[in-house]
Amino acid sequence: MTLEPGWTAVRPCENAAAMTDSASPGRRSRRGARAASRRANELAGQVAADLINRPTRRRAGVFRRAIRRETSRLRDRRRLIAVVLLSLTFGLVAAGMIARGDAAGADARAYWAGVRIWLNGGDPYHPTGPFLPYVYAPWMLPLFAPWALLPWDVAWFAWRGATILLLLWTIDWAYRRRPLETAIVVAILAFPIGANLDTGNITLLLALGLFGAQFLRPRMAGFLWGLATWMKWAPAPLWLILRPRARLWGLVWLAASVLLSLVTLPLTIVQLKTLFGFDRPALRLDYLVLLWAVVPWLWRQPEPFAWLRPASWRRFGGRLTLRARALTRLWGRDPARAPVTARREVYARVRAFLGLRA
Repeated sequence: MTLEPGWTAVRPCENAAAMTDSASPGRRSRRGARAASRRANELAGQVAADLINRPTRRRAGVFRRAIRRETSRLRDRRRLIAVVLLSLTFGLVAAGMIARGDAAGADARAYWAGVRIWLNGGDPYHPTGPFLPYVYAPWMLPLFAPWALLPWDVAWFAWRGATILLLLWTIDWAYRRRPLETAIVVAILAFPIGANLDTGNITLLLALGLFGAQFLRPRMAGFLWGLATWMKWAPAPLWLILRPRARLWGLVWLAASVLLSLVTLPLTIVQLKTLFGFDRPALRLDYLVLLWAVVPWLWRQPEPFAWLRPASWRRFGGRLTLRARALTRLWGRDPARAPVTARREVYARVRAFLGLRA
């Protein structure tokens, strides 16, 4: 290959690189800017590492990952609906509590005043002054005594504050397992919850106690059910959702409550007269808050609301029909043996229902 005078032989790659560098000086400046920015970030990170100790950086990382995880959860449409529904429900309940102001707490004041009147030698079932009568068993008065010794403003704050904290704990437990269903149930029970928080009635605390009883040992769970049932008969059907052994202990504690009421029979008669003579509405919507105690049992089922479907009713009816046909066939084959077999089966089922060993 011959070259004309004034030309120099250059390799193709070197020639292209030279042409690129000479043709784009802006690209070189951008590369330099990026390198400078990278060095500045490294320097800032090093300075931050010197100023902030390692445990603080570790906690910041934990918080950052937790916030990122919670933000990613909000992309779920069901969770978004649940958050909005819970926010509206809490807002309405809080607005009602604020609107009531100092007029709230009539039922809690009755417990507070009843204990103080009793300690002063008076009759808590016929109080004097702006107090509702105490209508529960006389032997339950000492249970309220540690709280009732506080000044009313402090006692009311502690009563309502503890109730709200326990309610939020139960809602958090249910929300972690079924967000949308929990929000719907809370919205449905918004009025009973708000009414109990407004008056300070013990029904909500009983519902929260029965909610927590399903996580406690059988003896304590039975005690909570027995106490709640003797205080207000409305929680009695919740005996069915307790664990088998807790059902047995519930009957034991209920029998102990009856015995204590018999020991204090004169005051028990006064209590019953006050209870049945007290003017209360026949339909107590605030008692619906006890349905909240059913949530742990429902949420542990594969399909919590399957019992609302007609197909579930048909399956249950089919099982009862099969058992009845089996008993009928046994009766036809051996009439003398059928009653014994049926009695044994019922006895075994009752023992299993109460958690007794076979």
